[in-house]
Amino acid sequence: MDDVEAVTGAVLTASRLLVAISARSLASVEDRVTLPQFRLLVVLSTHGAAKLVLLAERLAVSPSTAMRMVDRLIAVGLVDRRTNPGNRRETELRLTSEGARIVDEVMTKRRGEISTIVERLAPEQRAALIAALNAFSEAGGEPDAPSGPVELHPLGWTSGT
Repeated sequence: MDDVEAVTGAVLTASRLLVAISARSLASVEDRVTLPQFRLLVVLSTHGAAKLVLLAERLAVSPSTAMRMVDRLIAVGLVDRRTNPGNRRETELRLTSEGARIVDEVMTKRRGEISTIVERLAPEQRAALIAALNAFSEAGGEPDAPSGPVELHPLGWTSGT
């Protein structure tokens, strides 16, 4: 087996773990939001208020799909639609405080579970993992994610999200 095949296998195995962690972190809110809806909440949390067309672009979905998701999230009180104070003809979409709370809750659970796993690694393994994941992300065109316990990480469905 060549090294590309070995690395690909290792990344696939790690991705199964990360998907499982993501699913567990969403379990507490799955009765309120779907995965695509949560993704929309994270995009609004990460990038701030946005017009529908920009939001759809960041999600890589059609504006009509984005509008259906937004309408459902407005109905459950997680997103708000407001007139843009800088241009009263435009409408902006933004998280409500409850929407921000849900994003924070899920991301805190996710960060905690990942931290628990990382703590099991020896310091030299952690350093190697940082270098490898940064190189992998860079090769894939993913921008650097912020660090720290409170900051959020985009979910990465597209490099622009």
